[in-house]
Amino acid sequence: MDYKIPEKMKALVLFGPNDVRLVEKPVPKPGPGEVLVRVAACGICGTDVKIITKGMPKMPPYGEFTFGHEWAGTVVAVGDTVDEFKVGDRVAIEAHKGCGRCENCIDGKYTACLNYGRLDKGHRAAGMTVDGGFAEYAVQHVNSVYKIPDNISFNEATYVTTAGCALYAIDKSGGYIAGDTVLVIGPGPIGLSVVQGARALGAEKIILMGTREDRLAKGRKLGATHTINIREVADPVAEVMALTDGKGAERVFECGGNSQAFEYGIKSTKKGGVMVLVSFYKEPVTANLDYVVMNQISLLTVRGEGNQNCKRALSLMAQGKIDAKPIMTHAFPLEEFHKGLDYFVNRKDGAMKVVINP
Repeated sequence: MDYKIPEKMKALVLFGPNDVRLVEKPVPKPGPGEVLVRVAACGICGTDVKIITKGMPKMPPYGEFTFGHEWAGTVVAVGDTVDEFKVGDRVAIEAHKGCGRCENCIDGKYTACLNYGRLDKGHRAAGMTVDGGFAEYAVQHVNSVYKIPDNISFNEATYVTTAGCALYAIDKSGGYIAGDTVLVIGPGPIGLSVVQGARALGAEKIILMGTREDRLAKGRKLGATHTINIREVADPVAEVMALTDGKGAERVFECGGNSQAFEYGIKSTKKGGVMVLVSFYKEPVTANLDYVVMNQISLLTVRGEGNQNCKRALSLMAQGKIDAKPIMTHAFPLEEFHKGLDYFVNRKDGAMKVVINP
């Protein structure tokens, strides 16, 4: 199958803080080990909001940079040495491609690559340190590209990064999850993905805590056995304890990203249990760490969708054990990016994951 590839394409470019423009720029060419993809869908993520408003370390210069790291599409050309993919393949990407040569990458921790942002060393983070997917075409290294199963749409496939982050958090929490009680704080896209992942892996109780009843209700449909609206109860931690015979949850996933959520999390964790920090925190967190030490609670963190968890996410989606449809709430064409961003940031019309279709 041959695709006619134009010289120019439409792309969003960041010209400065809060200055995103739709422009024409050259279609990129795939280098060795890379594929050129005709982008069909690119999701808006909270990290994109941070990039738009404040920029990001190691990102390309203003006036050139196309962001977007949750994208999917069709391979239309391949670079030298590429035989893993062929023209016509439907693919989704994960954002992080480690350098492959530092100690962390050799250990498989490529989302914590020691050469982050070093293009000369081979590191790439799509839509962060190199151009991303809010464009008609984008290139990606084959190390971070996955074929999309036939029963998953392009829009759904953009969800693999979000689901991959959630599965990485579960992965990092260690060992079996079957039979455990899991607490998820924050019913946003990643929190709801943790709920689905925990259900797929056999958690006995899945408690979802948050402030928005519509999202808690969605969580119940996606697998939460219990929900706690912190605006409607006097003591959310006491509610967790009542559901766990006073022990707390073996695993807590903090997806809220604030001091209150952090405090609820540590106080709800079983002695000797694990709390995984999945969120980025906008401000420094104040918490009673004596409680953590005295109760031997392990605090772990994850960044991104490491350890090939996008591949696992695609598999669980294809099996019907993770459902992207309830979370992918809105879609807009590339020309209406600003409208889509407004819906995402201000949660208009119940917006959760918003997809842009170039």
